[in-house]
Amino acid sequence: MAGRRRPHRRRERPGVRPFSSRTFRPGLDPRAEYHPPPAPVGSPVAPGERHVAVVGGGIAGLTAALALAERGVRVTVLEREGRLGGRVRSWPVDLADGSSSHMSRGFHAFFRQYYNLRTVLRRTDPTLERLRPLEDYPLVRAGGGRDSFAGVPRTPPWNLAVFVARSPSFDAAGLAGVDVDAALGLLDVRFPETVEALDGVSAAEVLDRLRFPEQARHLALEVFARSFFADPREFSGGELLAMFHTYFLGSSEGLLFDVPRDDYDTTLWAPLGRYLAGLGVDVVTGREVGSVEPSGDGTGDGFVVRHSTAGGGDDAGLVVDGVVLALDPVGLRGVVGRSPGLGGDDAAGDAWRASVAGVRSAPRFAVWRLWLDGRVRPDRAPFLGTSGYGPLDNVSVMERFEDHATAWSGEHDGSVVELHAYAVPDDADEESLRASMLAALHEVYPETAALGVVHDEWLLEADCVLVGLEPHRSRPGVTTPDPWVVLAGDAVRTDLPVALMERAATTGWTAADALLTSWGLPGHGVWSVPTSSRMGRAPALARRGVRALRSATARR
Repeated sequence: MAGRRRPHRRRERPGVRPFSSRTFRPGLDPRAEYHPPPAPVGSPVAPGERHVAVVGGGIAGLTAALALAERGVRVTVLEREGRLGGRVRSWPVDLADGSSSHMSRGFHAFFRQYYNLRTVLRRTDPTLERLRPLEDYPLVRAGGGRDSFAGVPRTPPWNLAVFVARSPSFDAAGLAGVDVDAALGLLDVRFPETVEALDGVSAAEVLDRLRFPEQARHLALEVFARSFFADPREFSGGELLAMFHTYFLGSSEGLLFDVPRDDYDTTLWAPLGRYLAGLGVDVVTGREVGSVEPSGDGTGDGFVVRHSTAGGGDDAGLVVDGVVLALDPVGLRGVVGRSPGLGGDDAAGDAWRASVAGVRSAPRFAVWRLWLDGRVRPDRAPFLGTSGYGPLDNVSVMERFEDHATAWSGEHDGSVVELHAYAVPDDADEESLRASMLAALHEVYPETAALGVVHDEWLLEADCVLVGLEPHRSRPGVTTPDPWVVLAGDAVRTDLPVALMERAATTGWTAADALLTSWGLPGHGVWSVPTSSRMGRAPALARRGVRALRSATARR
């Protein structure tokens, strides 16, 4: 029976991440690719001989801390907030009726393609039992039309064929207008070359070139581009193509995903924090890093990490041998901007600091969680994407998947509903925004119009990255001009087809590997979906055939 166990259910020994082998795979896709770390350089340092400050306790920082500590490096994590998780954290709230619940920065989907993030989660949950699968995440459009991802085959190109055949977004007239050559280009990819070839091209322009049917444009942009909280005219076309490949055309993990069974802190980050403490990691919350200054003559003598409590009190300096900056765009720009000596005082250092300063923040996004005095209909989807309903981008019915919301719903005969609005204009009035989001909820789920709001929590943030039209190579990568300073996070460039939370975890592993191998220690490596077409040369040959047919037709 053991020989039949699915690869993604294979148990890992605590603290040991499997390397590439003929039998191990991180998921169900037999074509998942392993990318080994650099070879260690020189003699290995002794356990505890090196001390690294990880600035940021989100996914990237926690991943880097884990990877370093498991190789015997002393690690201190400095996190500004009071809880771990970064932009995927949660925290308790007291409701107006005297009950308690939890709040977060919004819904996050844990796709089965997130190999490197799942490796982190398996450290405290080897079989990922704390994740719950969602059976579907439908998308509805104002005026009619509903797409579903349930029952779609996992493996390309059959997933594409079945989805298009049954989707109301692709009618016969619309499909007849699609540019076949450009559509085949979605299958004819190689990373990072495909992304670099689309430097300066927006997601909207990519779909213009495809001549996508209008309804299908909404589907592509709502599901993919707006996941980055971006206007499709400002969002990278190369990144859009990478997301098509990662989630749909290049992976056979399927289109569905999992979610935590309870709030993020209880389910994910508090257990990981305890695990890190067991490895000797010093996790310090409530500390904001102001700057990182080279100590000595700046030639490898270490760094002083200046940090303080919120508001600038209780200043302290932490002396370390290496630094991982695992911050959101706002935090990364701020720390580097306040650290003029970081990266060196030569042309390379100047260019690197300029690239960090050029990291752009996405437009604002809103998260509004409502505790209602009655229930939404039992047939409502746990997560629903919306298109054409004003600013509303999706609706989550929290009691369908998070245990704390399920308990509150049962005790109060109510529902916990969360609304998201992405790419909120800078001049948008909050009161008007809320009114529009609530009106859209009442239109999508009419029964909610008769329900009262027991309590609500509102967030309006602008700290996510915008992957814009700048050249791919202009964005800062994991390594920097200083070999002992590395970057990690979803704002950091990587040449692999990964995105969002998985990019944070992937760069966390990679950043740790850069330090480990420079100290003679073995790295970990990372996994990804295939970095080129699953169909070999077939898409390229088909494109040549289409072009030849066009040319012959034009000569007639």
